[in-house]
Amino acid sequence: MLKQRVITAIVLLLILGAAMLAPVQWPLLAIFGLLSTLACWEWQRLSLPADQQRWAWPIAALAGSLIAWLSVYWQIGGLHGQAADLVYRALVPAIVVAWLLGATGLVLQGQAQHRAQTAFLCTMGVAAPVAAWAALYALLQGRGVVYVLSVLVLIWVADIAAYFTGRAFGKAKLAPKVSPGKTWAGAFGGMAAAAAWMVGSGFWPGSFGADLVARWGWVATAVLGVVLAAISIVGDLFESLLKRRAGVKDSSQLLPGHGGVYDRIDALLPVAPLALLLGGAWLS
Repeated sequence: MLKQRVITAIVLLLILGAAMLAPVQWPLLAIFGLLSTLACWEWQRLSLPADQQRWAWPIAALAGSLIAWLSVYWQIGGLHGQAADLVYRALVPAIVVAWLLGATGLVLQGQAQHRAQTAFLCTMGVAAPVAAWAALYALLQGRGVVYVLSVLVLIWVADIAAYFTGRAFGKAKLAPKVSPGKTWAGAFGGMAAAAAWMVGSGFWPGSFGADLVARWGWVATAVLGVVLAAISIVGDLFESLLKRRAGVKDSSQLLPGHGGVYDRIDALLPVAPLALLLGGAWLS
């Protein structure tokens, strides 16, 4: 199992690295679009009742078609017009609010015994992956690969720090009804690491941290690192809630040793739209 997990991780990192080093942006955009579409499919499977599972693929296909259309449309005409305004001035802010209030509220409620709020969850299961893809698209187009990479590293740093801090010092459970393994110590460790990364990357030209330092200052950038880490934890716990309601361990088995795509990008889905709002890359 560990060998399979390591091999899958290496393959994924090689693919992502090759796309980031490519002289054109479309391979990375295609990867983001594919991951968002697959995450939408997995989200629908976790949210839909058993007798409606057949709709998971058609719903995901619609989301993927929208992503493909917007990608081609914006590649030709740029981030202008009604489609861009609708996505970046309406959908993205609405999804950020949904994560901060709706998803956080459901996690705090901790009702993991049966599926509920199906309409809300299925709607968000389309809107959230599309909004995350649109955010990554705008970040890549407006700020470049280094900027996007620094956002991804923020999530990885927070996740790794939370894991090891939780193992070393974790006692008090963060959300025992949703994810018994998560602890307050791990959460604080992840947020501290995120703040440190944001401040440290403030010296890296072209990075997310450098952009926030220029816009908000050093102290505010550290605080925003904590906020971003906190919402990444919400994304993780929210997926755990969906899986517990559905009675499954992983969102799918698409990635050997890792479960599903949603399992790998659960923190990215809420972080990417918020990062976009904080940086305003689509306005460039």
